[in-house]
Amino acid sequence: MAQEQVEEYLETIYDLEARDGSAKTTGIAKCLKVAPASVTQVLKSLSDKGFIQYEPYRGATLTEEGKKIADTIKRKHRLLEVFLTDVLKLNREKVHDEACRMEHTISEDTENALCRMMNAPARCPHGSPISPCNMGVGSCAECDVAAGAGIPDQISSRNKKVIPVTELTPDQNGKIAFIRGDCKVVQRLSDLGLTLGTKISLLKKTPMEGPVEILVRRTRLAIDHTIAENIFIEPPVIGEP
Repeated sequence: MAQEQVEEYLETIYDLEARDGSAKTTGIAKCLKVAPASVTQVLKSLSDKGFIQYEPYRGATLTEEGKKIADTIKRKHRLLEVFLTDVLKLNREKVHDEACRMEHTISEDTENALCRMMNAPARCPHGSPISPCNMGVGSCAECDVAAGAGIPDQISSRNKKVIPVTELTPDQNGKIAFIRGDCKVVQRLSDLGLTLGTKISLLKKTPMEGPVEILVRRTRLAIDHTIAENIFIEPPVIGEP
């Protein structure tokens, strides 16, 4: 099976699983405009490769390995949509299909260069979040320094997946592992006590992407949602004091 086909299926399963809890054969067939019988054969192959868990009549869900690939493709796709819209000024109605064609061909270096060039956008033109890069750095400022020195390939990948503060639920906590933004953003958050390695707990999220209330060193802070979605933490530890 061609790598592009693998990525297309995993990306489709990613979307359907997020919406429906699992990806049914008929749903995948409709999204990819192929026959259900063809989908069934591909799902069996993806299951054999360890990318999905598949049960006939129940659907497919991604394994950790499958999620890793789908996350990578989604990040490339959404960065490309921003590039096509904001830089090349393409009609927004066309950028999705264009990004679908391009996402399978750009390298990780190109992906990260696009991200730096566009100042690490947080969302695509349609409002979907863009995940951070997997480079083992604490902020975008460090990515810029590494790229400027011509040594981005010497930075190892991040060991753990990080999630934005906005994905926490009340009473969940974790340590800040990555801050998306330039030196000014990092300094502004540092002034609030939000530095790498700092433990934070989510207290409250306001509906409609309103302010997010967090606890930092026994201090309650209310921060804007757009700031919170650019602060990434290691997977939360539930119930940790």
